[in-house]
Amino acid sequence: MDIRPASVLIAGGGPVGLGLAIELGQRGTRTLVVERNPQVHRVPKGQNLTQRSMEHFRAWGCESELRAARPIPPEYGIGGLTAYGTLLGQYHYDWLQRELVRPFYATDNERLPQYETERVLRERAAQLEAVEILYGWTASDAEQNGDGVRLRVRREEDGEAHWLTADYLVGCDGSRSAVRESAGIGQTVLDHDKRMVLLVLRSQQLHELLGRFAGKSFFNILPPRLQGYWQFLGRVDLGTRWFFHAPVPPQAAHEDFDFAACLHEAVGAPFDFELEHIGFWDLRFANAEAYSSGRVFIAGDAAHSHPPYGGYGINLGFEDARNLGWKLAATIEGWGGPSLLDSYGEERRAIFASTATDFINRLINDDRRFLEAFDPEVDRAAFEQEWARRAGGARTDVGAYAPHYSGSPVVWSAQGSKSDAKGGHDFRARAGHHLAPLPSSGETTTLDSLGSGFTLLNVDGDPQWIDAFAAAASSLGIPLDIADLGEAGSSYRAAMILVRPDGFVAWAADGRIEEPVEVLLRATGGGSANASSARAA
Repeated sequence: MDIRPASVLIAGGGPVGLGLAIELGQRGTRTLVVERNPQVHRVPKGQNLTQRSMEHFRAWGCESELRAARPIPPEYGIGGLTAYGTLLGQYHYDWLQRELVRPFYATDNERLPQYETERVLRERAAQLEAVEILYGWTASDAEQNGDGVRLRVRREEDGEAHWLTADYLVGCDGSRSAVRESAGIGQTVLDHDKRMVLLVLRSQQLHELLGRFAGKSFFNILPPRLQGYWQFLGRVDLGTRWFFHAPVPPQAAHEDFDFAACLHEAVGAPFDFELEHIGFWDLRFANAEAYSSGRVFIAGDAAHSHPPYGGYGINLGFEDARNLGWKLAATIEGWGGPSLLDSYGEERRAIFASTATDFINRLINDDRRFLEAFDPEVDRAAFEQEWARRAGGARTDVGAYAPHYSGSPVVWSAQGSKSDAKGGHDFRARAGHHLAPLPSSGETTTLDSLGSGFTLLNVDGDPQWIDAFAAAASSLGIPLDIADLGEAGSSYRAAMILVRPDGFVAWAADGRIEEPVEVLLRATGGGSANASSARAA
């Protein structure tokens, strides 16, 4: 194999692996991706993309291409709905209204099949000189020492095998990750002992049946007999293709299970359809015990996996890529400190644990308790009162989901703070939290002021302190852009704000001002080789 040496090897070229490759490639970090499938699979997994994920696509230079790939016309809408009993029954409310938090992000959310997302990412990665992708190769064993890593790969076509070398290896190779196993990283698993089916089908008649739900593209159905587990139906396009998840008996198989009865029960009416795909999966949560071991890292489903409740999965994976990408590049370039890479697992593992416990698993348990306690056939008034309360709670959940790194060792947050997925949205600049972009001029926001390294946003800081930050960054070799916001940044309620390359706040001057060298050293995990001389200066 005639392959240029790489700084980072990525096993798995799905959405997360490609996102990480783009993040690294745009920083000039030589990256090699190994992906088994030459073509994307047309199974519509992972469709919901949050506003935060769309900020990533904006940063990766392919937001407009991704929006153009959406098969559902923008004017139709991509909203969600929860129904009691059957989809065509009496009780419904809006669900997962991501538009409620739109003011706190730089762009709109999106919805499209995962295979279209992958296609756009493949095309973008192909444009980057620093990125090379080996399609048709499978990664297996991984080895490492103090100087680098080795990854054994095999070509699917003829079985030819080779060892690839690099400084670092990232496993983005799914929930059964060979990289994770080779690194000896264990998992914590919560199994719900539920066998689930995924159906992909075609049905124009179903589109006509659901015409009453204009603007809705995905539907959760809560049948009392399933004790809190959802049946989940979603559009792939407008009018023809659909996907459907539902619990099925443990013995259910392709040949003898009545999928028509299951679909008709969920919708509440018979309809004609043609099956394109049948797959089964187990409803379980898994979180790796660590997200790295030496020079080996894991991201996406290799690090954490959960049921497709709420559209969290692919979005969590993209955030992994954005978090790890700049930290790997900083370390390779020499300005990342000795503990910077460790902060990746410390930050991201806490977020998944909170997402699984505080949102997904809680939804299942709340639904189970609701179905056990309320029945419109027994006490309609009590049921309808509780149904209305749940509708309001669905709005609250969207606003409450705001992952943050307040407990991270590389941000200047209050002592005793904890990183988790519950945070609420706010325009204040808070250490460890995502920076909410403010209008700047025309169609631009403060997000457009951020550089590829760290950015110091100056609202009304002392010019001497601004100069001191610039001097400290120069002496430490840390890339730092400075943007003067003036009155446009007043909603941040801080005189100066240090923003990380991934758009999270590392430090905000809202009172006492720390020494710039100390701020930058902490934000980069202990600083660079120039740290001692910078302190002395």
